[in-house]
Amino acid sequence: MSLFDLRTEAHALPEAWRSRVLGRVGAANLKILRMDERSVIEEVHDYDEGLLVIDGRLELSVKGTKISVTSGQLYVAKAGIPHTVETGSYGTLVIIDLPET
Repeated sequence: MSLFDLRTEAHALPEAWRSRVLGRVGAANLKILRMDERSVIEEVHDYDEGLLVIDGRLELSVKGTKISVTSGQLYVAKAGIPHTVETGSYGTLVIIDLPET
């Protein structure tokens, strides 16, 4: 894997909320994403998903509970549990897809 400037990579993306795979570590995909203020429809995955905020803030709703993930924090969205991005998110997000091994 190469050295990445995560903020530069995120800002170079053509669209917010559209991730790009930077590489793989074992079975895990490492993705970069630029967040903006818009909400994102509910998602549910068949694998755990690590959401690491590099800068800014990620506003989530998980099972009716509001969760604010700030710079330097990691939230793991568990497999099978729906989560929604609420309005007010912004910044740089690393997504770590964690398939079961």
